[in-house]
Amino acid sequence: MDQDDLTQIAMRAAGVAKKGLMLKLGAVAAVLFFVGLLVLGAMPMGSSAEASTCEDTGPGTGAAAPDSNNNPPARGSVYKQQLTNAKAIAKASQKLPGRATLIALMAAMQESSLINLSDGHLDSVGLFQQRPSMDWGTKAQIMDPAFATESFLYGRGTNKGLVDVPNWQTKPPGDVAQAVQGSAHPELYAGRESEVRALAKEAGIDLSHGGTDSGSTSGSDADSSTASGAEPSQCAGSATDTSGDAGGTFTDGTATWQLTNPRSVKDAIAWARHHSGLMSTNGWYRRCLAFVANVYGWNFSGVNYAIDHYKVVPAGMRHDGDRTPPPGALMYWDTGQRAGHIAVYLGNGEIVSNDVKRPGYIDIVKADFIEKNWKAKYVGWTPPYFPKAG
Repeated sequence: MDQDDLTQIAMRAAGVAKKGLMLKLGAVAAVLFFVGLLVLGAMPMGSSAEASTCEDTGPGTGAAAPDSNNNPPARGSVYKQQLTNAKAIAKASQKLPGRATLIALMAAMQESSLINLSDGHLDSVGLFQQRPSMDWGTKAQIMDPAFATESFLYGRGTNKGLVDVPNWQTKPPGDVAQAVQGSAHPELYAGRESEVRALAKEAGIDLSHGGTDSGSTSGSDADSSTASGAEPSQCAGSATDTSGDAGGTFTDGTATWQLTNPRSVKDAIAWARHHSGLMSTNGWYRRCLAFVANVYGWNFSGVNYAIDHYKVVPAGMRHDGDRTPPPGALMYWDTGQRAGHIAVYLGNGEIVSNDVKRPGYIDIVKADFIEKNWKAKYVGWTPPYFPKAG
C-alpha cells in the first residue's frame, strides 16, 4: 500500500455514511485499524474463506450447522480492492441498465470506500454496510459482494431495493441511493458520482449499457423471489413454466404411512415449530433439503436437490399436483431454477421452510406462499421418505 492509498482510505473513511442516528464510527475505526496493521506489517496476508454452502455440488445435503461468519477482510492495495469490488457490483447488476450500476457503486463508495469491510457501526458489514440484525442476511452472506449487491438492487428480507424506488431510472442517483440506504447524511452519495465514474472507466465498466428496469430478462416485473429477498434456494429447476398464480388453497389430507425416520411425524412437526420463528438459527440460506431432513432427525438427505429428491421417492408415493397433503408430508415446487424447493407441511394450510420471510432463517407461512410470492409451480407431495439419508 503506498502513501496515496493511505491518504485515500483515511479521507474516505472519515466520510462514511451512517444509517440511523449515528455515524458509522465502527466502520471508520475498522478501516483505520486495517491501514495501521498493514503499515506495521502486523496483518497476515494469507487466509482462505470457508467454502460456500450454495455450490452446485449439492447444498441441500449439508449439515445443519450455521454458516461461518469468519470471512477474512479484503487484502492488497486499496485501489486494487476497489477495482475488484467495482467489477463484482457491475457483474451482479448487469441485467439492469447501467444507471443501476452507477448508483450501486456510489452507495458502496460512500458506505465503505468500496472496501469489503468485515465490521462497522453496530453490526454493519460489507460493501453497503448492511446489517444482519436488520434482515439483510447473515454476516457471511453480506460479506459476499454479489449477495450484497443483489440485496441493494432487489431488496432483501423486509428491506426494499433500488428497483422498488419509484422512478429510480430518472431520479438523481444520490436520491435513489439514499432511498435504499436510509442514511442520516443523504447529501453525501451525490458527491461520489464523478469519483465512481472515473473508477468505472479504469475498471472497464460500461455505465451506459441497457437492461430492463426490473432486472428481469423476460421484460416482466422483477422476479418476486429476488425482489423480496426470499430467493428460492437449493432446489432443482426444470423447463416448467413458473409464471402462473397459486392454484388454490391447501387442505389437510388423511393419508397415513409407516416409515422408519428417526422422528415420528408428531415429533418432527413439534421440532420444526420449535426451531422456527424467534427460535430459528440463521444458517439455513439455500438449504431447504438439509432442513427437511433435519426435521425428521437425519443429518443429511443424501440427495443434491429438492426436485431430485422428489424423483427418488417411489412413484407410488408421489402425489402430483395434489393439494390435500397430510400433516408431516414433504411438499415440492419447481422454481424455474436448478434446485426447486421443498418444505414440510404442518397442517391447517401451513408450511415451515427457510428463506420465506428472512434469508437464512426458518419461518412458518401459508402453503401457497411459494406460488404467490416466488411464482413457482407446485409439483406435489410425498410422505417423509428419505431413502438416501443418513
